[in-house]
Amino acid sequence: MSSNKEKEDVIGSILDLSANNVWSADEQTIAKLWEEEKKSESFSQSEEKLLNIIRLAYEVVHYNPEDEREASKFTEGWTIFSRTNPAKGNVAIRKRAIRQLTDLSYENIKHITAATLLELINRNFGGGWYSIPLAIRDIIESSFDISTSTLPTSRTHMPGGTLEKKVADGYEVLEVAKGSWTEAIFAKKKTPNVKLRFVSEPEYDEDGNRLQMPDEEHEDDDREEDVDVQPTEDDTFYSTYAAEAEVKDEDDDEAAGLSVLE
Repeated sequence: MSSNKEKEDVIGSILDLSANNVWSADEQTIAKLWEEEKKSESFSQSEEKLLNIIRLAYEVVHYNPEDEREASKFTEGWTIFSRTNPAKGNVAIRKRAIRQLTDLSYENIKHITAATLLELINRNFGGGWYSIPLAIRDIIESSFDISTSTLPTSRTHMPGGTLEKKVADGYEVLEVAKGSWTEAIFAKKKTPNVKLRFVSEPEYDEDGNRLQMPDEEHEDDDREEDVDVQPTEDDTFYSTYAAEAEVKDEDDDEAAGLSVLE
């Protein structure tokens, strides 16, 4: 699992930069790979796209390197690289700092530790887990397993209790005092899911002939099974015919009456 994650984070070219790995890429690597790829003739077509990706994790500033006063603002804490078009100046980048919960996003949450997360929560005015806006809780829970426990402070550290078990299971814990009670917030990084790629079967062969799909192989059989055998006209007639009482002919009744009278 971890080896797959490491492969995703490896950036062999600046063109490999994406929203998934930009947070794990350091400034020096980005600048080095940028300058290397800049030598290719087609790189200018990718510059804006790459800068938009870099902006997800970095502050990006364009400046005129010939303006000494402006250039002096980016001598410390910034990493510099140049554009293919000199008229567009240089680019200075600096990693975006995550100082508070509102700085969290679905992208950068993947690249902080549970300890850092709990430090951010602790700065949230000490209100505990449920004082955090739902939207931010959703971001946090996309990458962390979170659970809470609120107990009288005297019982929080009881041997064999929830806190002890959670810490033993690899959770970081933040204790938030609430009068004589304590809310314990437990956080542990989720294991990244391995994404399965679906590879569809070819619909046509090399000659352009449509192949029979697996589901179609039994289609004729299914059709035969589903066909209702409709009754014939004669079957329908006799199945719906109800025998009625035999009706005597009126002439027969009259004849029978005369014979009695005689």
